[in-house]
Amino acid sequence: MAENGIPDEYLDGYARILAAVAPTGRRLTRDELLARREMGERAAEAGFGLRALVGAHLASARTHWPVTAAPGTRDGAASTDSVLAAIEQAVDAFAEGYERAQRLAVRQEVAARREFIDDLLYGRSDLGRLAERAERFGLRLSYEHAVAVAEGAVPYDEEDAVPRSVERALNGRFGDRDVLLTTKTGRLVCIAPGDQAEVLAYFAKQAFAATDGGRVAIGRPRPGVGGVVQSYEEALNVLDLAERLDLDDPVLHAADLLVYPVLTRDRQAMTELVLSALGPLEAARGGARPLIETLTVYFDAGCVAAEAARRLSLSVRALTYRLERIHKLTGADPADPVHRYTLQTAVIGARLMDWPAKSF
Repeated sequence: MAENGIPDEYLDGYARILAAVAPTGRRLTRDELLARREMGERAAEAGFGLRALVGAHLASARTHWPVTAAPGTRDGAASTDSVLAAIEQAVDAFAEGYERAQRLAVRQEVAARREFIDDLLYGRSDLGRLAERAERFGLRLSYEHAVAVAEGAVPYDEEDAVPRSVERALNGRFGDRDVLLTTKTGRLVCIAPGDQAEVLAYFAKQAFAATDGGRVAIGRPRPGVGGVVQSYEEALNVLDLAERLDLDDPVLHAADLLVYPVLTRDRQAMTELVLSALGPLEAARGGARPLIETLTVYFDAGCVAAEAARRLSLSVRALTYRLERIHKLTGADPADPVHRYTLQTAVIGARLMDWPAKSF
């Protein structure tokens, strides 16, 4: 065993190289350099640290320092210079092989992580095998997990500054909490235990800041391997919903928006409701869109005419005229609680299905 706990096998041939190079001052041959690179690769694969390996090489050089001076030199000065040059070449080649092996290991690890994330979020691969692989990346899929997804103005990759800054913030706040942060299709994805809502809340805060005001959706906690997929898909659906409904909240929880999937589950019924309740608005001058926007703002303002008029940059009289026009065309009065629910549900359906821009 060499010094620093490094086995002698990783120094095999090193002393012979020094002894061979010192008398002539020649450079290491291609085969000698190749042998040192291969030795460095093997040492990296075995898990030894580069610092300890370099230290072992220097210690071995002291132990096996050649003492024969080159012909025609005085006091062995040329021999010392030759040995130092040989040490430099040998250690450099060894370190090159070591770093090459490490880069390959990192690429393989990144590829394995990406493959695992793809399988996990798409529900591919054998579930038992997927659970085993998850432990390698800090997840125990036998428990409940929830998924948060953040999107910004631009797509992100794992190596970008935004996800890295969010990851540093999470690690600094929570340390090792069985949390996986990654990216998928340009979005930030955070998977955390379902009973640790504070982790996803903090992720949402950091992601919102790092993406300069991006939107974050949080799926509900779900058990098992398939639960991660379900929570992830819920979060994606919420982001899609937020875009179609133009929701302003920066952080949206799937649990708070369950009414919308219910409303759209029967598309045929919703289509019939939209056409029945709002179809007559297409006869208005300018079409149905301005009046649907009026209803949207009116309902969002809690049916307070003054607030709705302010948001639409209209006078209260102009807003009242529009509401009366809607009443006349549809037969439903937006101010009447009985009619209001039908109109509001139809407006939600129209926004979800992008009607009247897209015809049924």
